[in-house]
Amino acid sequence: MDRRKFFSLTGAGALTLAAPGASNAVEPKCSASGAAQSSSAKQPLKARLGHQMRWVDDAKLSYLKRFGVEGICASATIKDPNRLVANKEELMILRDAVEKHGMTLDLTDSILLRSSLIDVEKNPGIMLAKSPERDREIEAFQNLIRACAAAGVPMVKYNMSILGVVRTGETRGRGDALYSTWRLKDAPPDQPLTKAGKVSPDAFWERITYFLERVVPVANEHKVKIACHPNDPGMPPEGYRGVHTVLGTVEGLEKFLTIHESPYHGLNFCQGTVSEDLTDPGKQIFDVIRRFGQRGKIFNVHFRNIRGRRDDFMEVFPDEGSVDFVTALKTYREIGYSGLMMPDHVPKAVGGDADDVEAENFAFAFGYIRGLLQAERHVS
Repeated sequence: MDRRKFFSLTGAGALTLAAPGASNAVEPKCSASGAAQSSSAKQPLKARLGHQMRWVDDAKLSYLKRFGVEGICASATIKDPNRLVANKEELMILRDAVEKHGMTLDLTDSILLRSSLIDVEKNPGIMLAKSPERDREIEAFQNLIRACAAAGVPMVKYNMSILGVVRTGETRGRGDALYSTWRLKDAPPDQPLTKAGKVSPDAFWERITYFLERVVPVANEHKVKIACHPNDPGMPPEGYRGVHTVLGTVEGLEKFLTIHESPYHGLNFCQGTVSEDLTDPGKQIFDVIRRFGQRGKIFNVHFRNIRGRRDDFMEVFPDEGSVDFVTALKTYREIGYSGLMMPDHVPKAVGGDADDVEAENFAFAFGYIRGLLQAERHVS
């Protein structure tokens, strides 16, 4: 579960939305109640409880099964250190291990295009636009898609990140909980450039387009979905550390999806990250879900909550944030979403072993989300 560690300002992963008054900011409209307004809202809820982790073993899989997790995202063990992605046989080993525990392997990721700060990324060629490295990495990603098709794994998730998951610290929460926090006003000034240097919007879009033009056709051919995570969190429109994170607005995500439009090109829709980038997520997030979901572009959901808004938020437990999860589930039911709902991040706690605390807090999130899923399936 090492991917779930929270990161500092020089840490890993990234999404961004425009600051107030920015010309590219998108303020989705929502009904006063925020509730689903369509007759399709009466259809049964198809979403399932999911989780993601880097590596799996029997103990981790038994832990997930204990709490009713139905599907997972995990990485296969690559036996050849010279190979960047898993092959069919390695993915089959992973899939068999997951299915032995009564769950499904709904998606996988790779050591490429992670939610990492570019300075610590071992394979930064794609996001640095550095050849011949990026062509080698893109070819490897293409091979991962082919291997997934051969092994019966329907989806690959990825990030197009340079800054990583940017946070300013932690805030004390209920009990002994610690909430990962981002407050733009507390960010140290004059942060140094990353190894990527200055990245203009045009430069960032060129890197995205170069990748998609070479990868989406392979996804189409093999009928494997590729799901991109937004940048985390929202950044000012003038950029941060010299980088203009173009996948940090609803408008930016819209543009991203129009590049090589395809039913296999969509979003790993992190509800928490998108909420971080709205001025009033408690009202706006539901129409954003509709906006992408009605077009079939939500492939996987990171179902986590925040308290706050763009430029000032903390990651909290799912039952205490700015977004009402009952209304959110009704919205996913309305759009006919049938994928996984993953808690993604959980708070830490004061003292104790970090892994034990994380496992305990994920258990709470699993139970809470599973209860909501079961209750929503019984709503007429």
